[in-house]
Amino acid sequence: MQHLAGRAALALLGLAASAMAALAQPAPDTIGAIRARGQLVCGVSINAVGFALPDARGNYTGLDVDTCRAVAAAILGDAGKVKFVPTTSQVRFTALQSGEVDMLARNTTWTLGREAQLGLAFASVNFYDGQGFMVKQSLGVKSAKELDGATVCVQPGTTTELNLADFFRANRMRLTPVVIEQPEEIRQAFRSGRCDAYTNDASSLASFRAAEGREGEQYLLLPEIISKEPLGAVVRKGDWRFFDVVRWSHFAMVTAEEHGITSRNIDGFMASTNPDIQRLLGKSGDFGKAMGLENDWAVKIIRQVGNFGEIWERNITPMGVPRGINELWTRGGLQYAPPIR
Repeated sequence: MQHLAGRAALALLGLAASAMAALAQPAPDTIGAIRARGQLVCGVSINAVGFALPDARGNYTGLDVDTCRAVAAAILGDAGKVKFVPTTSQVRFTALQSGEVDMLARNTTWTLGREAQLGLAFASVNFYDGQGFMVKQSLGVKSAKELDGATVCVQPGTTTELNLADFFRANRMRLTPVVIEQPEEIRQAFRSGRCDAYTNDASSLASFRAAEGREGEQYLLLPEIISKEPLGAVVRKGDWRFFDVVRWSHFAMVTAEEHGITSRNIDGFMASTNPDIQRLLGKSGDFGKAMGLENDWAVKIIRQVGNFGEIWERNITPMGVPRGINELWTRGGLQYAPPIR
């Protein structure tokens, strides 16, 4: 018994030593690394209309792009100082874990498994989404529940594959999945008729349809949304100051929209006596300094990137996607920013 007690004591001492060693390690300083290189490195999607799309000169636009630009404005004072790294579904988490990118903003769903098992933390939700189905009008289908026996194109290694199987099983329907890794190959398979339906986040399906131009008019988004897919910015766990900056960069844009502050009229609010606006614009409190930023961090975001409504109108509205549950909470939506105080 004494021998066992001794071994237990040694084990406890070993655990304690490991814990002390972990505490002794310097905390990661992502903000410092970004400032040292003069650039934020952000992982984004590959050619996703409305979210991350490069033009002929390699200049990116999109909702996720603006999410990254807001963080760069907060940290570096310049929303243009971002290097965008296109990442696939298969490599996106590895790229973040390894430090190849500072953050992800690429249509990535916030789930328990990803936070608990991958060492990652979701800082914000810039698009409340859900998985849907697209078919050709010529198929004559008006509901996903009419897809019994259908072939469905789906990407592996994502939540969509599991959701698809669950939906068909729950509705006692037969399914033949056509599993294809590369997004463009999936879309080509759908165009060619290799699969009856194409499933993905509704935002991604709308992005695909918009990119098809006139050809996209032949595609129908079915009404069923079969999952909750909150999409947003992701960072590595451990650097909580950087986490705060990414999270509150989004909340600053939402708060600005709540107060009607835009990139065009912000100068008219600089003398506001509203305490909430004063704190947002850095006129009172040291909330920027608390995050390692200048106190006018939110001003830089709003001036250079805009409020949340502006980035939505610029990137998502042209796709024909209604704001819906992505409206402000005051208009019945889910976009809600905690107070800056």
